[in-house]
This record gives sequence, C-alpha cells and structure tokens, in this order.
Amino acid sequence: MKTPLIIEQHFHGAYGVNFNTASSEEVVHLALKLREMGIGGFFPTLVTDSIENIKQQVTRIKEAASKSSAILGIHLEGIFLNEEKCGIHNAEHFLDLTVDNYREIEDDFIKIVTLAPELDRGLIDYLKEKGVKIQVGHCVGFDKRVDGVTHTFNAMKGISHRGSSTALSALIEDKVYAEVICDGVHVSDDALKLFFKSKPEDKIILISDALPITYSDKRDDVFADSLIHYDGEKATSSDGTIAGSTKLLPEIIKILGKKGMFNPTFVENVYKYHNIEPRGELEWNDDFDIVNISE
Repeated sequence: MKTPLIIEQHFHGAYGVNFNTASSEEVVHLALKLREMGIGGFFPTLVTDSIENIKQQVTRIKEAASKSSAILGIHLEGIFLNEEKCGIHNAEHFLDLTVDNYREIEDDFIKIVTLAPELDRGLIDYLKEKGVKIQVGHCVGFDKRVDGVTHTFNAMKGISHRGSSTALSALIEDKVYAEVICDGVHVSDDALKLFFKSKPEDKIILISDALPITYSDKRDDVFADSLIHYDGEKATSSDGTIAGSTKLLPEIIKILGKKGMFNPTFVENVYKYHNIEPRGELEWNDDFDIVNISE
C-alpha cells in the first residue's frame, strides 16, 4: 500500500514539545523528528490560553515555519468554545465569539479555527470572508456554514434519537469534513463503525490530537493549565477528563488498519481539504508499518 506523506492537522505537540510554550527552534526540531516518521506536514494546534501567550506562540510558530516547509499553519482550537463542553480547556480564558475579540489574536498564519457555533456573534461570517477553515467543536450546536468538525464525538453534544446535536450533524452533513481520533481510547470501535458508514470516505480526516507528553519519558505534565497523568494507556487530568491522545498518526493508522477500518483515501483527504499538493510517498507493509519514505 502507498500513500502520500501524512499530514497532522490537529495535535498539540510530542516528544515533550508543547506548541503553547515551545520556542521556534523546538518546533523546527520536532518537524525533523516527525519527518522521520512519515509525517510531511502539520498544523501546530494551540489549546486555550491567554491572549498574550497565544500571540507569542503564533509569532514563534511563524518563525519556525520560515525555516521548515512542514509547518503549514496554525490550528486555533481554544478561546472560542462553549464552557459546557470545555473538556480539558481552561474556560477562564474563553472569549465571546466576536470579530473584535478575534482581532486581538488575528494572524494570516491561523488557518483553522475551532469554535462553538451556538455562541457566534458575527465571527463565523468574518472567518469565512478571510478564508479561514471553520470547525465546530467543544460545543452543543452546529452551523451549515462551517467547513469541518473537530474530533467528532468528543467534547460535543452526542447523538440522540430526538432532536439535533453536533455529533449527529457531523455524520449526516455530507459536505462537511469531520475529524476523528482512532487511537482506541477516544472513540469506541462501534462508534467508529457508525462514523465510517455514515461519512463519505472523502470527507474523513484522521487526527491524533496528540499531547506534548506523547513519546516523551514523562508520566506527568502540565497542559492547558492542568496537571496531566499518563498511565501507559491514556492521559487524563486529576478529575479523570481525557486530555488528548498519546499516539501520533502513523501508530494510529496501524491500529485502525489492524481493525480493517483504514482506507488510504483518509491520508489524501487532508491535502484536498487545504488545497495542498500531495507530498512524497509512504510505502506500508501488510502490518501497516511504514517501510519506505520518499520525497
């Protein structure tokens, strides 16, 4: 099996590098490590933080991008979310979904914004005009103007046989791309089967949502202002909230492949979503190990 190089469009770091605190040199170094794994591009994802720190990290990541073509843009997951579905995010930093608030941190290198559409006060139309990808997440509502759904099933209003919900809309809106975490922790196999049966295969985007603790020697780390503990299977806060994944996409694809659920189209979809020409080539063996990486 062959695919293009993998694109990570939603993860918060790895090998101890945290995009909310990392220097530009650390981000560049991480890009080199990821390339050795078959990851040819990524969107550093910023979790909810203060305006000052988000602006600082945007500057640092942009500087890193000037030195590495693997850094494709920033995914802003935080600050415009719904406290009801905040997950690991620190709701003290949340802002109203207004254009004025977005302009506090606005930068042309922010390519994806995750937000709660039910709280919108003009921000969605503004982002549409700017060509920013809008994804619903950490929310209870939905809006047909958006481009995608952030980590489907997680931190959103779930499926019910009565009424509408974010997760239900993610499955039935065929024009909308939908992220999904297939690490064996965040979404059950039955829910994955439903997801893959419901979504057109060309609208599925695999993500890791990996934490900085991923592939590090740490078992405890601070993320999103919370102490995170990794027990060898999952990473959670002190109250048991699952924080994010501890695997990157090559390993997740292996897990998915062994379940008979992987389709090479899933790797190609993220290129189409962002209108990026496919990069390089990965050759996979029957056990879903990468055996060759080429430009």
